[in-house]
Amino acid sequence: MAERGTTIRLADVAERAGVSLATASRSLTGTAGVSLKLAEHVREVATSMGYVANMHARSLAGGGESSIGLIVTEIGDPYFAEIASGVIGVAAEHQRMVQIGQAPDPATVLAQIRLLRAYRVGAIVLAGSGHVDPAVDAAADAELAAFEASGGRVAVVGRHHVAADAVLLDNVAAGRSIARHLLDLGHRRIALIAGPATLNTVADRLAGLREVLGDTVVSVTHHDFSRSGGAAGAAELLDIHPEVTAIVALSDVMAIGVLAALREQGIGVPSMVSVAGFDDIPVAADVSPALTTARLPMAEIGAAALRLTTLGPAVRPRRKSSGHELIVRESTGSAR
Repeated sequence: MAERGTTIRLADVAERAGVSLATASRSLTGTAGVSLKLAEHVREVATSMGYVANMHARSLAGGGESSIGLIVTEIGDPYFAEIASGVIGVAAEHQRMVQIGQAPDPATVLAQIRLLRAYRVGAIVLAGSGHVDPAVDAAADAELAAFEASGGRVAVVGRHHVAADAVLLDNVAAGRSIARHLLDLGHRRIALIAGPATLNTVADRLAGLREVLGDTVVSVTHHDFSRSGGAAGAAELLDIHPEVTAIVALSDVMAIGVLAALREQGIGVPSMVSVAGFDDIPVAADVSPALTTARLPMAEIGAAALRLTTLGPAVRPRRKSSGHELIVRESTGSAR
């Protein structure tokens, strides 16, 4: 054991274990090139001596390989919180730290990428939605490309215009699944409450819904991807189209706002109006009535995105689909 006040260095661990400094480093970081038996021996020695790795020094020496940058739109949004939990889980398996940046707009995304590069992270995962207009994200995409060219690794969640590995969300197919479910229940007067029209996530989910619903869609409104946005959209909609029998909100958080607005007006769900959402955030099963939604496995998506960054560079960007599952609960029923 180390004496009180003594700082144990990696060199001390290497000497006690009878290995070179390089072997000690590889053993403790899980790097290839050391047998499992020898690596376990070095780790046991390090633990017995009370050795704690200097992650800051490792970052400076190794180009930031010990840390990962994650950029989300809003960490308080359950959608992004779940993605972050997946990223953090995989990072822990690799003994890497995650720095999370919040970026609600393109200018902030660019600033966060530059900040993460200044901190010399080894990989960046961009989880916020890309924009329909490539010009909006052009500066951030160029910064990510420069980061990869300098040896960093990049993965994005969703459809972006940057040439990087990506986990593509099953948004179009999820929209089709929700649409077919409502048509099967007899709904022919359906309204859609969407997030900002500038986002690829919104464009893709609307595309899937419209492809199946056709002229049964009586209204499409755009509001913030938030509970208040969903509530505002529902209030606006019911004033103009009281004949609506089903409402699809393009996120569960918005759908919860829709449920609140309907409850305030004394409109029964699903006896008078059915409600569906996207994502299947944890609280979707707990609201009343429980929410019908298209489940996108957000934690798995975050984990998959980070795993892409642990792979070596490829000739062409890798693409992984998220898949989806329609979860039918009590908020949808037969059309009145």
